[in-house]
Amino acid sequence: MLVSPAYTFQLQVFEGPLDLLLDLIERAELDITKVSLAQVTDQYLDHIHSLQDRTLEDLASFLVIATRLIQIKSEALLPRPPIREPGEEDPGDALARQLVAYKRYKQVAILLADREAEGLRTYLRIAAPPPVDPKLELGQLTIEDLRQAMVEVLLNTPNPPQMARAVTASQVRIRDKIRSLVESLRKIGRVSFQRFVRTAKTRLEVVVSFLAVLELIKQDQVLASQDELFGDIELTPGQAWDRDQSTSDFDLEFEE
Repeated sequence: MLVSPAYTFQLQVFEGPLDLLLDLIERAELDITKVSLAQVTDQYLDHIHSLQDRTLEDLASFLVIATRLIQIKSEALLPRPPIREPGEEDPGDALARQLVAYKRYKQVAILLADREAEGLRTYLRIAAPPPVDPKLELGQLTIEDLRQAMVEVLLNTPNPPQMARAVTASQVRIRDKIRSLVESLRKIGRVSFQRFVRTAKTRLEVVVSFLAVLELIKQDQVLASQDELFGDIELTPGQAWDRDQSTSDFDLEFEE
């Protein structure tokens, strides 16, 4: 087993057992390995003996590491390595990895502390910034600002193309549908509602045709009958029906 060179160290207040262990290894200029942990075990125990004025709560974490170091050194002195159970981790390798991680965190902490002392409180953002919903702030706008914005939009808007001809919606009157239905009843005497509506070319004309039938039923001029559920509706002359009545009379009776 290698013997580390003699050196002296001053007792100080360490933040924890890993901080003390890392200081001992760095003072001896050793790499963080299982062998180096075994070499500094005696110095670690000597430091614990010097902390007799500390409470047991403060020494608890130091004693845990001291126990692991004693086990590591004891196994290093054995002529043959101990036989471990399947899945059992080597305590020396585990403590070495823990100490390496602790050293990295400590270096980062020192770097951040130096930046804070120098007033460098900005850090590089690695992740993308979170999305921010756009928000229109209208607190500083006035009526004149809105008017000017509208004028600019109107000036920049191209003129719409001129229409060669205007297309007007077809006008369908209930009066005309009443006349058509009355004429059909005079000629045939019985009109199918589906056939009457089938001539309509638009939905609006279908609705107007239906309203014309309702108006004639209301005046008892037409009687609606249905032989079966959801069957066709047949329209026949009603009680107030007068075959010789002029269609102009319906115009006077009906108010659009």
